[in-house]
Amino acid sequence: MDMWYMWFTFLAGLCALPAVLRTLCPYFVQDCAYMLHVLRCGARLELYKRRTRFYSILDCFLDAVRKHPHKPFIHFMGETHSYSEVDRESNKVAHALQKVAGLKEGDIVALLIGNEPCFIWTWLGLAKLGCATALLNFNIRSKSLLHCFSCCGANVLLVTPELCGAVEEILPALKEQSIRVYVLSDACSTDGIEGISQAIAQAPDEALSPSLRANVKCRSTALYIYTSGTTGLPKAATVTHERVWAASFIQRVSGVTSEDVFYLNLPLYHSAGFLIGFTGCIERGNTFVLRRKFSASQFWDDCRKYNVAVMQYIGETMRYLCNTPKRADDRDHKVKIAIGNGVRPDVWKEFLNRFGNIYVRELYAATEGNIGFINYTTKVGVVGRVNHLHKKIFPYALIKFDIGKEEPVRNADGLCVPAARGEPGLLVGKITTKSPFVGYAGNKLQTEKKRLRDVFVKGDLYFNSGDLLRIDNENFVYFQDRVGDTFRWKGENVATTEVADILSMVDCIEEANVYGVSVKGHEGRIGMAAVVLKEGKAFDGVDACRLVTNYLPVYGRPRFIRIQSSLELTGTFKMKKVKLVEEGFDPALIPDPLYFLDLVEKKYITLTKEMYNLMIAGDIKL
Repeated sequence: MDMWYMWFTFLAGLCALPAVLRTLCPYFVQDCAYMLHVLRCGARLELYKRRTRFYSILDCFLDAVRKHPHKPFIHFMGETHSYSEVDRESNKVAHALQKVAGLKEGDIVALLIGNEPCFIWTWLGLAKLGCATALLNFNIRSKSLLHCFSCCGANVLLVTPELCGAVEEILPALKEQSIRVYVLSDACSTDGIEGISQAIAQAPDEALSPSLRANVKCRSTALYIYTSGTTGLPKAATVTHERVWAASFIQRVSGVTSEDVFYLNLPLYHSAGFLIGFTGCIERGNTFVLRRKFSASQFWDDCRKYNVAVMQYIGETMRYLCNTPKRADDRDHKVKIAIGNGVRPDVWKEFLNRFGNIYVRELYAATEGNIGFINYTTKVGVVGRVNHLHKKIFPYALIKFDIGKEEPVRNADGLCVPAARGEPGLLVGKITTKSPFVGYAGNKLQTEKKRLRDVFVKGDLYFNSGDLLRIDNENFVYFQDRVGDTFRWKGENVATTEVADILSMVDCIEEANVYGVSVKGHEGRIGMAAVVLKEGKAFDGVDACRLVTNYLPVYGRPRFIRIQSSLELTGTFKMKKVKLVEEGFDPALIPDPLYFLDLVEKKYITLTKEMYNLMIAGDIKL
């Protein structure tokens, strides 16, 4: 009897265990599943690195071609390109570039191409030759565009015909640097730009020998992806083949399968679009729908047409979708997973309520960073969880940060102070063999600025993310804000110094202090500048508009100008921004003259209280 009672008690306890775990550790199963994914991905990457010849994401693509050659790889504007077709097109590109441009392993090639299939097979062709590729933001112009070549050392530029105008502006300087320019068309009337489409069309589509890329290793440079920073010019983040693999695993960790159709409408020059989207699809062996740019009105129709199961987003994406007129078929789709970053909790909730039970995999990462998080639960508003295995493999911490001084708080011993639970802190990731920080090409100064020394012990070394995060009592991680001279608007990073340099070109402006301010109902911060006018000059709204529209992309143009008699400086002569950011752009609270960039009038116009109210109400589009 005692034996039967013991067995009964044991079985009852065993049956009750799941309920107890759900009560005491409600995320236990999800934590374990995530840890298993991390271990599997880590083991796969180690296996690829230990092979006699490194197994790259390109090799993964070639295996997919052999496994399912006729499977659709890209849907684009009514066309469908199979895995084998994309493979053959990339072979033709590689053969042509090898013959015409003499490209070989180790060369660096810059791409100025929009979202279209030729971007995909051009990159694959370059990878087959063992070339590193610089992915240029096709919105940038002039000084910034030219700088991109200088910092990464690219010696060849491939451009599409519609973007030739941007290249022609800097062509004399490119010639001085001996950079060869090829346009993806049959011919070009501009001296110094050579058409290459005919050579590609006539090139053979046979496979290229792997010996052409025999020296490519896991730590070799695969890409240069540009990110804005405090220098005011784009910084070329060095992305190794190892980093490409790590980012491509995000789809797997998010639950994406090889049968899922992925919707890619983010720019391919972004790490999100290229690494998580494109190379993630290679890793999964699935199909993706490629769009030139995001369209809220066409989004769900595309998803229904192609049976999309996985979408990518930035915070603005979901807000735009929620702002479209409601339709009876809002939930008539097969989207089950959304992967991205930057969505506000209120928009997140509205999105789910309207469009159905979609698993939102909100993540935190940086192109050049060595630490990232992903929300593998259904909790709204978080970017991930503190997972002990993850933290052991990739050590990180949140430390106290003085926003006014823009530097970490240090104790009497000169060491950083950990942020308390629930307190925002600067995220820092320990630089180790498994979590390296490669830095920026051609920019040792900015690379060093991202390295934080003597954090917890003398001599240790951490990556400074430049971001404030917070961890709550349930171990959930929340993104709080950015620090320093960069803010985010319309899903793009804006470097304040670059904008200030352009404003200083305006004839009436003596000095400019650029920053981002929050606007109700919008993600990120919109550009604003406090300026001092030259003595005896009045503010010229027409000239200011002309300069910013000619030299800055839409997301980088300051929409508000504040005229001040002088700019407040710190003791080390840095411009103070904190107070300006807090004061915003309300004419009722600010005694200084305020102006608003009116793109219809093509000038900065006086900002009135009535206009301010309409902006806050959402009646004036920003």
